[in-house]
Amino acid sequence: MTNQPTPTGTTPQSPELFTWEFATDPYPAYAWLREHAPVHKTRLPSGVEAWLVTRYTDAKQALADARLSKNPAHHDEPAHAKGKTGIPGERKAELMTHLLNIDPPDHTRLRRLVSKAFTPRRVAEFAPRVQELTDHLIDGFAGNGSADLIHEFAFPLPIYAICDLLGVPREDQDDFRDWAGMMIRHQGGPRGGVARSVKKMRGYLADLIHRKREALPDTPTPGEDLISGLIRASDHGEHLTENEAAAMAFILLFAGFETTVNLIGNGTYALLTHPEQRARLQTSLERGETALLATGIEELLRYDGPVELATWRFATEPLTIGGQHIAPGDPVLVVLAAADRDPERFADPDVLDLGRRDNQHLGYGHGIHYCLGAPLARLEGQTALATLLTRLPDLELAVDPAELRWRGGLIMRGLRTLPVEFPPGARHRSSHPAGY
Repeated sequence: MTNQPTPTGTTPQSPELFTWEFATDPYPAYAWLREHAPVHKTRLPSGVEAWLVTRYTDAKQALADARLSKNPAHHDEPAHAKGKTGIPGERKAELMTHLLNIDPPDHTRLRRLVSKAFTPRRVAEFAPRVQELTDHLIDGFAGNGSADLIHEFAFPLPIYAICDLLGVPREDQDDFRDWAGMMIRHQGGPRGGVARSVKKMRGYLADLIHRKREALPDTPTPGEDLISGLIRASDHGEHLTENEAAAMAFILLFAGFETTVNLIGNGTYALLTHPEQRARLQTSLERGETALLATGIEELLRYDGPVELATWRFATEPLTIGGQHIAPGDPVLVVLAAADRDPERFADPDVLDLGRRDNQHLGYGHGIHYCLGAPLARLEGQTALATLLTRLPDLELAVDPAELRWRGGLIMRGLRTLPVEFPPGARHRSSHPAGY
């Protein structure tokens, strides 16, 4: 399907968006929008009206456009839309000052400070712990012959990993798992449950940061946790305030765990439903190779990534995207899932090809708001998939794909459950490919 305008005089029927059927497979609807209404104004389930940007070129432009602010203060919102454009409960929990909600120069200052603590080296040094957690979780269900890979694997892995990285004591991590579980259920939990969980998590992090600041040694110790690194981070004498550090720790956890849950869940599902690609990757892993795993993670991010729509942006002045006029105060949502299937950018975009080379997908955004936690998510995704396929080589779906249900929600895309079956037992941990 090419990106051609609708012929004059025709009125094609637009697809219905944000239904359960749409959530199962949104890609045909996004293909229609790319062709007929690439910048499309719609009313979201929350009642908020927003522009959906679906073509790759337009999406990349919008993600880097300084006239599109991340600050909800720029939203020209009617009364019925108050508080419906961010993370539930973040306003009441004083969590607004984080990288997803601010613009330069504040964004520049905070990102520079956070980047001093959340370094590629810190992520690389964390790889053995991610492998240890991955093995431990697989050990927990390998003898059963079946598992729900979302609840028993994809969900706990990033929660415990980010808790360890941040420096949350082991005895408190189950509380984080409960709070995160409430947040990820979205509409499936009790009314107000998400906001309460956000508030509890925010309160805990504020207290933990205060305690760590009080006990922080003068010089860093080997393997120092990320919260201590955030407290210690300095730039020309500037430090993060305790409120800023708490908001940063929260958003690293909030933005980092659900994206990784979905990367592992969606990625495993894609491999299980594309047996030739799964066999290709398993053969590569058995040879001790890692190149196909690296390109494969990028292809899984493009093909059915964990973030369906980029987080909210608001026009600060009149602008044009894809020939469409956007008024000041209008919300704009860049549809990453649509852009990453654009045939004008990707050859055979609906085909899963783990060896795809020209793969500048937008799965983790673009521009100054490119996901800070992408290296950690890639590490966790590669480790999880490599270990699953190596230790449970006969893994299969336990249900018909039509029986699977996707979580309702606007920004993220992920499965509620992923039931699998396999011969009981698992290959020994030492069978991992070199480097894993």
